Amino acid sequence: MDQPRLQPDEYAILVEQSPILIWRARTDGLCDYFNQRWLAFTGRTMDQEFGNGWAEGVHPDDLDRCLEIYLSHFERREIFEMEYRLRRHDGAWRWLFDRGVPMYHPDGSFGGYIGSCTDITERKEAQAALADALAARINALQELLPICMLCRKVRNDAGYWDSLEKYLVEHGGPSFSHGLCPDCYPTYMARIHAEAEAHGLKR
Repeated sequence: MDQPRLQPDEYAILVEQSPILIWRARTDGLCDYFNQRWLAFTGRTMDQEFGNGWAEGVHPDDLDRCLEIYLSHFERREIFEMEYRLRRHDGAWRWLFDRGVPMYHPDGSFGGYIGSCTDITERKEAQAALADALAARINALQELLPICMLCRKVRNDAGYWDSLEKYLVEHGGPSFSHGLCPDCYPTYMARIHAEAEAHGLKR
């Protein structure tokens, strides 16, 4: 069974209405086409984006790296992938994953590049949130005190073991007064009575 073939106008519709941002560059490296998704995203016209105009929307912190990747791969005619922030029509910076591939004419001659971009902002934000949570967890673990599981003494910075109270006071912690909570009082008194009986003392 013959597979249906797309007509030229159908290809144009697919490119223009694709959910991804699409661009094309000539053999001199200057961009000469952006699909409607790209233009709607940036809120700019084809004339504004033409040539190197698209770079005006790239975040200043990403621009040099972005251009270096683009131009170096273009010269070698190699596939490239990069991530950078592009200003959306509402002024928000959005992270894009951009993949460019060299294209060739039917006769094998180099025809420039074609690229596609997808918005990965949510993924980048999730990665950043995960990294922050991991850093907080590491900091919390680093702040754990080395406490003896039996006597509850704390190993100080010099490697010696001090009482918890002394350690906290020396490190800017609170001072302590000693007493008994209601839960511990019966246990403490029973121990005192047992010790007294063991030594032949009457209550």
